[in-house]
Amino acid sequence: MSAPEIISTKIGHCGLITLDRPKALNALTQDMVAAMAAALDDFARDPAIRTVAVRSTSARAFCAGADIRRVYEWGKDGRHDAQRAFLRDEYRNCYRIKTYPKPYVALMDGIVMGGGAGIAVNGAYRVAGDSITFAMPETAIGFFPDVGATFFLPRLADRIGAYLAMTGARIDLGDVLALGLANAHVPSARFDRLIGKFADGEDAAQAIAAERVAPPPSGLLKERELISRAFAFSSAKRIVAALADAAHRDSAFAEATLGDLHARSPSSVAIALKQMQIGGALDFAEALKVEFRIAARILHSHDFYEGVRVTLIDKGDHPDWRPDGLDAVSAGKIDAYFAPLGNDDLIFEGDGA
Repeated sequence: MSAPEIISTKIGHCGLITLDRPKALNALTQDMVAAMAAALDDFARDPAIRTVAVRSTSARAFCAGADIRRVYEWGKDGRHDAQRAFLRDEYRNCYRIKTYPKPYVALMDGIVMGGGAGIAVNGAYRVAGDSITFAMPETAIGFFPDVGATFFLPRLADRIGAYLAMTGARIDLGDVLALGLANAHVPSARFDRLIGKFADGEDAAQAIAAERVAPPPSGLLKERELISRAFAFSSAKRIVAALADAAHRDSAFAEATLGDLHARSPSSVAIALKQMQIGGALDFAEALKVEFRIAARILHSHDFYEGVRVTLIDKGDHPDWRPDGLDAVSAGKIDAYFAPLGNDDLIFEGDGA
């Protein structure tokens, strides 16, 4: 029997969930999502548990995302029902975390990407360690930023959420704290001490405040004026034009951003932009429902399988995106990704649907 990849333990007044799939950078499988959901439900019912903390056994990664290779293989085998079942479980767990009745603390260090953001950023307390690297890199594989990104990215200042969603750019400790994706920096060496305080029954907010230190400055915020101006446009083509103009004026940041956008799936970039345009008006449950609609359709698309093939399977090749440029992306086709699924829409307990 293989070792569990989610370890759930009760330490005094702390319910501790440990991600333990280090070779895969804790990429989430359906079994891991189910185990985490069961642990959260158990801790919520236990009156002795005052705080729930989630950590990783690996210094390299908190969680690098969902197990995309497995989702890809299901799709290649025609098992779209399995893909949708996994996404339902994953998105419902994000909702569970967002609405959790007790303090939920994500102890983030190393890589926090994609599905890893879903089990971190959606929690009430996001504690960043020394080596955190954050990204929503889905447009690089023909997918889109999900697990609640439609809710939390549009709410970042200066349209930085649109920049992160469309480019998949990686940001560091100073950026994560400045943007509010994490709300405290605690040195990684103090994580165990923090868990000990939770176990002793200390108030989560007070324990974190006692251990936090000042973060380094944000490099990304130096570009906030350019990002705010360029990503204000309503179409990806106009955003690209604004960045090209800034690049001609010797902005190295704009030039690098253009390179990122041109490497991504044009359809995914356009989907991500629309998410950012509508997400600010959605509540969290509505955002996840929109994401499920997009996912149910994008998992039938050429670009997802091409993007995963190039990134994870064959590696090193150049993706054959279809269409291959933003000029060829139809607004009508992008809108269709967001349309309701009828009886197949994502629902949550208490929806009354």
